[in-house]
Amino acid sequence: MNVSGMYDIELDGVAWRKSSYTANNDQCVEIADVPTCPVVAVRDSKNPHIPAARVSGTAWGTFIQAAKYETLRPA
Repeated sequence: MNVSGMYDIELDGVAWRKSSYTANNDQCVEIADVPTCPVVAVRDSKNPHIPAARVSGTAWGTFIQAAKYETLRPA
């Protein structure tokens, strides 16, 4: 799926969730798996009305693994 196609997908009714590592200060992001395609949506929990960023499930998995194993590098 191309990037513009990711933004054509409606997010109404998706289940948003926060990390279990989130502090109680609402300074976090929420993510949602899009059930109709391999896309993950990411939004600011304080401003849920702002459009969510979207990434492929593969890219999200790569990011999570890099964060987990502390291998993130500047671009």
